[in-house]
Parts: sequence; C-alpha cells; structure tokens
Amino acid sequence: MGAKGKIVLGVVAGVVVIGAVSANSNGSNGSNNGKHSGSTAAKGSSASAERGSGSGSKSKDGAGAGAGAGTKSKDKSATKADTPRKKAALAGDGDFQVGTDIKPGTYRTTGNTDSLCYWERAKDASGEMDSIIANDNVTGTSYVTIQAGDKLFKSSGCGDWEAVGTKASGTPATRMEGDGGMHRVGGGIAPGTYRSTGNSDGLCYWERSKDASHSLDSIIANNNVSGTAVVTIAPGDTYFKTSGCEDWKKTG
Repeated sequence: MGAKGKIVLGVVAGVVVIGAVSANSNGSNGSNNGKHSGSTAAKGSSASAERGSGSGSKSKDGAGAGAGAGTKSKDKSATKADTPRKKAALAGDGDFQVGTDIKPGTYRTTGNTDSLCYWERAKDASGEMDSIIANDNVTGTSYVTIQAGDKLFKSSGCGDWEAVGTKASGTPATRMEGDGGMHRVGGGIAPGTYRSTGNSDGLCYWERSKDASHSLDSIIANNNVSGTAVVTIAPGDTYFKTSGCEDWKKTG
C-alpha cells in the first residue's frame, strides 16, 4: 500500500521545536535546517493537516517533509525498543467512532515498514481539514492517546492497534532502530545520552515528548539533523520518536 495521499503539516521532519518554539523544516528559513526562534514562529505540529494527492507527507505550504523518505540499512544488533504484542484492540484500517468502536486510551501499532501508516484523531466525521485534532504518517512503531472528546479515529495502512497501560513496563533497551518510530521511555528504551550517525541522504528527525497526544504542547524538544546526532533522553520523558536516522546507541 502506498502513502495515504495526505498533506500533513509538520509530521515527522516538519517540526522543529526549541523549547516551546516550532517551525516547518522547509520554511522560509530552510538554510538553518528548519529552525526558527522567537515566540512568533509557526506552530508546525501534527495537530493540523490538509489532504492532497501527494505520495508523501507535505507541509501546508507544499514543502515536503524530509525525514523517513528513504530506506535505511539497519544494524541487526540494534534492539527494538518495544513491548511484546498484546491482543489487537482494533484493525489497522478503518474509521472508528470513539466511545462505540473504540474506548479512549493509549494505543500502539507496529506501523508499516513497507510504506506509511496514517492515523488521525478527529472531532467529527466531516472529513474536512478543520476536523483534524492530530495525525501522523508513521514508519515503525507509533503510540497515540485517544481522548474522551475525540469523535473519530482513522487508521490506514497500519498494523493492528493494541491498548497499552499508562505505565512503562519491560526491560529497557540501550539501542534502537533509527527509523523505528516511537519508543516508550523506561519500558522500551532506557533514559540516557544516545548517538546516531544521522542521515547523509536527507534529514534525521528525533523528538522527545511528554505524552502521545501528538499536539505541539506534547513536544519537549526535537530536531532535524544531517550528519551525526546526539540527544539526551531524560528520565521524565515519556516517549522518544525517531525517523530517517541511522540506528541509535546509548553512550552515557
């Protein structure tokens, strides 16, 4: 299955936040790897999107999202920082009414390694851009928290979704795949400083987040990287997201 034909503002490589400031990576200040500073920077989170016919995710102004576009060679010794699969709560394809087909809560999918898995939280079933609360195009594992105020959850091209608990569990890994998606801190991966050789073909995107709502406010810090990347995942972080990078290894 190909990409979902969605035009998504700020998915994967499209957001760079320094503190609470974000911007599109291919915006008017593209020579600075997408970074903007100042309180008036554009809020390029996955909470806003519009649909289009492109083969991949794009920002609202038509700029392509750089990370995760290519296939990366994997270090087979890298440990997948994921918890064991549970019984599926809902299929990876379909529209689901919140409260009827699916209960509010946090869910996990293994995504789609062959193409992009697209999911969407919506406030109604109009199908219009304004109905989108948050969305993402995913390669690898993803988590999403569906809230009680959501009306519809859409999933296309994804692996089946499973319900997960609120607390991290399992033995945390110290290595993770650079294109592996979202990992839960403390259960999937251990806190600490990690290093990746980045992505010489495009942008490596990483993100530290405090929850799985995928709103701008959930982002603690993120970056689009070309070349070697180093990031410290704090014990208080809840999730770490990586896309388009080489594998990460804990160094401290």
